[in-house]
Amino acid sequence: MRAVSKKPSPKMRQPGGINPLPSGSLRVRVYAGIDPVKKHKMYLEETVPAGPDAQAKAEALRAEFVAEVYQRRHPRTDATVEQLLERHLKDGIFGTKTLKNYRGQADKHIVPCIGFTKVRRVDAEIIESFYSELRRCNDHCEGKPRTDHRTGLAHECDSRCKPHKCTPLKESSILYIHQILSGAFRRAVRYKWISINPMDFAEAPAAPKPKARPPSVSETARILTEAWKDPDWGTLIWLTMMGGNRRGELCGIRWRHVDLEREVIHVQRAIGQYGGETWESDTKSESDRRVVLDPETVAVLQEHHERCAQRATASGAKLSDDAFVFSREPDGSRHLRPDSVTQRFGRLVNRLGIVTSIHKLRSYNATELISAGFDLRIVAGRLGHGSGGVTTMRHYVPWVSEADQRAAGPMAVRAPLRPQAGTLPPMVMFEPTHPFEHIAVQLRDDIYQGRLPIGSAIPSVADLAQDRGVARSTIHRALHLLKQWGLVRVEPARPTLVLPSAPPAGQLSPVDVSVPGEAVADGDDIRPPRQILELEVRKLGTSMTTLRAKVAADDDDSLHRLLVGAVKRHGGLPSEIEDYELVVRVPGGVEILTTYVALAP
Repeated sequence: MRAVSKKPSPKMRQPGGINPLPSGSLRVRVYAGIDPVKKHKMYLEETVPAGPDAQAKAEALRAEFVAEVYQRRHPRTDATVEQLLERHLKDGIFGTKTLKNYRGQADKHIVPCIGFTKVRRVDAEIIESFYSELRRCNDHCEGKPRTDHRTGLAHECDSRCKPHKCTPLKESSILYIHQILSGAFRRAVRYKWISINPMDFAEAPAAPKPKARPPSVSETARILTEAWKDPDWGTLIWLTMMGGNRRGELCGIRWRHVDLEREVIHVQRAIGQYGGETWESDTKSESDRRVVLDPETVAVLQEHHERCAQRATASGAKLSDDAFVFSREPDGSRHLRPDSVTQRFGRLVNRLGIVTSIHKLRSYNATELISAGFDLRIVAGRLGHGSGGVTTMRHYVPWVSEADQRAAGPMAVRAPLRPQAGTLPPMVMFEPTHPFEHIAVQLRDDIYQGRLPIGSAIPSVADLAQDRGVARSTIHRALHLLKQWGLVRVEPARPTLVLPSAPPAGQLSPVDVSVPGEAVADGDDIRPPRQILELEVRKLGTSMTTLRAKVAADDDDSLHRLLVGAVKRHGGLPSEIEDYELVVRVPGGVEILTTYVALAP
């Protein structure tokens, strides 16, 4: 019987291929499936340079490609960055304005620079080179001389067509683009288009430091005085300052959101705008918040409602609860445009020579509330911050010093008064002799000539004393004289405002600034009115002792001596005086008149 030899089994075919090229190099190619985006076959491909060990390197590379395909670690698509962005913006859940902003940044910056780069080839080097280009020129010029024309249409060039000058893109805008790309590449990883997110290795632009510097009390008073020339516009500015609302929220408030009896505004909707398009949507934090109003703001809104109702009646319509609070239509049927509000406010402050924006009034509200000692979570809820106070802390607290936070009174006390309708009393005429009289006459002339309009704040005592080179007591006497003339309101812990009032019965003579019960001496040594006050000494916020003294609440020299003495009595060193403070109250009272702190002994 003849033995039958066993036929050898054929060698299993290796996936992929290694093909020689005319240059001697070897091309490694492995099939990787169907591209889910472009619907064509995908291959992992790379060329190995010619050399004595080229074949071994090619075999190792093919094995690596096969392992990637088997373990599904290979890129699943040849899609470009532009295609990834389109898919990201299509599948993602974004607000209307956010989506438009994302598309605008993608069309302006991302697509022209890296839009045609394949997603699988993007790495940290490409991303950071892209950011460097944005920092060079935000218009992505080629570095050659050119003219920036005033329009893309056919035209005759004039002075508005200027030579191109490269301007870097702001770091905040580059950070915004980084956030767009990070979200898009995270989606690419979830969809298994790539296995590694290159944005995790790219250096993110530094976040810009907060610049939420609010206008001062005197600047706010000037803004309000100018805005109240149009009562409707003044109401909007007042509500921005006192309520801290965003401009879109102000434009979206309807009368059904305003409960004047309970003194509350329900902030539920906002008006968004991108270019010439507007829409009504949820607020930025997508939450319904209640903003409690102070009595003065309630009175402002009541007057505004009466004006709106009268206009609607005069036009043959009726002001419904669904009408917008701020509208150019008599019946309130159409909201204001947020960009128009911003532009009008910009023109107003430009006329006054004040550098600020309407968003800074929101910052004013935040810093005043924080200065008054309110909890950050309360301030965050009032402003509509959805991060539990983190945003509030990051943007607003750096501008409020620790001393201001302790010394400030409640918001209603620190805010400037709403300008009231009224006229100045007849001017008191006399020949000044003493320094305080000359200062009072100068301030009087500024008031009557409109340089210090009704409702505006007079510069602080310290500033006036420094500018005129006199003692603070001299300024106190001058302000007391202005108060006797019925020109200003002078109260502790509040700015001195130009506020006409009827002279009290039995008004003192124009030059008599004495305080009943106290002697008056010649010269500048007259001190402000004194009374028995309760002084609480605190160290680093902890109460140390309480004492009483006859002193004026705004007599800095006396308060300083009392504070230095208290530090010594409790064994403190003069260099530690910054840790101490004097809280001034009326005996038995709760309200703080002022808090005195010192930077040097």
